Amino acid sequence: MTLDTAFGTPHGAPIDYNWLRLLRREETSRTHLRLRPGTARLLRAFGVLAAVAAPAAVEAAIAADKAVDGDTHETVASPAQAVIELRQYTLHPGQRDTLIDLFERHFVESQEAEGMRLLGQFRDLDDPDRYVWLRSFSSMVARQGALQRFYAGPVWKAHRDAANATMIDSDNVLLLRPADAGASFDLSGLTRPAVDAHDDDATALVVAHIHYLQQPATPALLDLVRTQGASRWRAAGAQPLAMLVSEYAENTFPALPVRRGEHVLVTFTAFDDAAHHERAMAVAQEFDSVLQPYRSRASETLRLQPTRRSLLR
Repeated sequence: MTLDTAFGTPHGAPIDYNWLRLLRREETSRTHLRLRPGTARLLRAFGVLAAVAAPAAVEAAIAADKAVDGDTHETVASPAQAVIELRQYTLHPGQRDTLIDLFERHFVESQEAEGMRLLGQFRDLDDPDRYVWLRSFSSMVARQGALQRFYAGPVWKAHRDAANATMIDSDNVLLLRPADAGASFDLSGLTRPAVDAHDDDATALVVAHIHYLQQPATPALLDLVRTQGASRWRAAGAQPLAMLVSEYAENTFPALPVRRGEHVLVTFTAFDDAAHHERAMAVAQEFDSVLQPYRSRASETLRLQPTRRSLLR
């Protein structure tokens, strides 16, 4: 399937959100939202606040909620990374640089303007015709709205034919979420080069290990990954970036298919370069044997080189 069909008019009946009106004090005044103590965190976890409240009202509700129970620290994963897509595109031979140029010139800021976050764009070092990228959302509800706006908007319509011409398949998509509170990408201090900046592609290497599990990842397995995997990578001079697991919620934007029926655990680790990763391969081999009892099939390894405008680079 090409992007022309994947990003076409969404099919399926529209969802009726009228029940959300119960949360409004006045249907015509979104800035007068008032929430009972303790309610803000629950609604935020389900992505409801973003759908019904003005930003000022949301911040006030969250602050009041923390004041009631004495919580002064965020205890969940980064809200902007509640849902993450790992997208792998198979391209026509020789078309990857064409798509990268088009993507980084037209599809970065235009997507983020609709409420999503582009975490990284990459060349797969082991497949010259594969393009890999990551984008995140604050909730499944937010994902639906952001995708609807972008793919119905003028930027996508203006450039979709050129993008589609580079692609053979765009359906290899894993819908993921951070494994726990400390498992999302740390984006603090990261900046994205401007469109016309003369930065070279990054020499750093980001390695994604996709582990296929027999059942959903348990807290015990996550601890094992940290003690037997992440800690060993650090000892080898690498930097663990994130640990993600399958998001099982219904795909709220069916015009964009995602893979279903799998239990995956995906780790991302940064290395100085490909040679650094090669020197640390013993860690991967040891950890692979540790995970053997939990796996349903062989794991995949993606060696990813960040593009010039990738946030993770």
